[in-house]
Amino acid sequence: MDAQSEKFFLGRQPILDRNQDIIGFELLFRSADVETARFDSYSQACSTVIKQALDLFGIQDVLGGKIGFINVPLGMFLSELLELLPIEQTALELLEIIELNEQVVERCRELKKLGFTLALDDHVFDGDNTDIYGVVDIIKIDILLTGMEALPTVVRQLRKYPVKLLAEKVETAEQFQVCYDLGFELFQGYFFARPTVLNRRKVDVSQLALLKLLQQLSAEASLEEIELTFKENPGISYNLLKLVNSVSFGLRVKIKSLRHAILQLGFNQLRRWIQLSLFAGNDTGDMDNPLLELAAVRGRMMEGLHKISTFSRSGREQADGAFMVGIVSLLDVLLDIPLEEIVTGLNLSDDLSAALLKREGELGTLLLVAEKLEVADFSSVAGLLDSCGVSLEQLLMVQVEAFSWRYSEYHPDKELSE
Repeated sequence: MDAQSEKFFLGRQPILDRNQDIIGFELLFRSADVETARFDSYSQACSTVIKQALDLFGIQDVLGGKIGFINVPLGMFLSELLELLPIEQTALELLEIIELNEQVVERCRELKKLGFTLALDDHVFDGDNTDIYGVVDIIKIDILLTGMEALPTVVRQLRKYPVKLLAEKVETAEQFQVCYDLGFELFQGYFFARPTVLNRRKVDVSQLALLKLLQQLSAEASLEEIELTFKENPGISYNLLKLVNSVSFGLRVKIKSLRHAILQLGFNQLRRWIQLSLFAGNDTGDMDNPLLELAAVRGRMMEGLHKISTFSRSGREQADGAFMVGIVSLLDVLLDIPLEEIVTGLNLSDDLSAALLKREGELGTLLLVAEKLEVADFSSVAGLLDSCGVSLEQLLMVQVEAFSWRYSEYHPDKELSE
């Protein structure tokens, strides 16, 4: 199979700082035709990821302003093709299979002068690597491979050099705490997609009202019913008026009442604002919470997949339901309320409830696609795509559109999407 015809899954895993804020994403890839990424396809896959990021998707859409961490094999590392990437937004990871000889060290110096961030992937300390330790910016330590007992010694050895340490394969709260206490600056692992420690902000009662509004819009409630919910919640009403009166929305009229504000904004815009408000709250710092990132992308991607899948015959209402399933699937963590209680309180339809509680039905299948993709379980994703009637190319387009939408929706200079 030639380089142009082989297809690849694209995954994206967050990299966090000590405050658990996202500073970048590692772009993960795997051939769609084999169980795992083949050694001889690394350069091809790397080229494909770079080409798609630059030509097809746009690096900003994939990364949303964050740093992109890309694994590069030796051939690609020595190639001038790397210089096509946005230098300030790219971290190049040297695969652990690369021999760190003088040629590689010299290439690191060249790329460092250009402004690239350089990292050693899955690195094992070696006293003979002094030269490269003085050049690279980040050293990634696979804590499972290294072993928790050996970590203090490894950290002490590497602290002699001007590098940041990244703890990779962090799977539990205990592992995170050990690495944090040892002084690791950066963290990566599926633990951060598991929301047990990510409930970092207080939730006030207004969020329950937002849930009610979301359900009313989904059920096509009357304007009077929606207006009454706003009237019962002054805090939300105040935020609505601020939103509609914002110059960024281009409105030239002064809002005279809640009903006027709702009509000016429109139900589509109102629904999107509520969905984002549920996760963003008033703390703009939470925009970098990995759980918020996950929720926004999950809902949008499920909506997009529904529209292009064989399920699309059920219409736009069910596509909206797909978005709702995506965000509600994480509300139990955000609100610290059992998911069953949330589903019951929202009076969701049987198909939405089955999707959320049992992963059943069309929407349950889409939710599984999103969940499996988030943990880079590409083999499971492939089988689920077949049942949805969605191709890999379509998945990639929807996936990156969701990344792009999340960024544009949360960016203060962007208008709400339709």
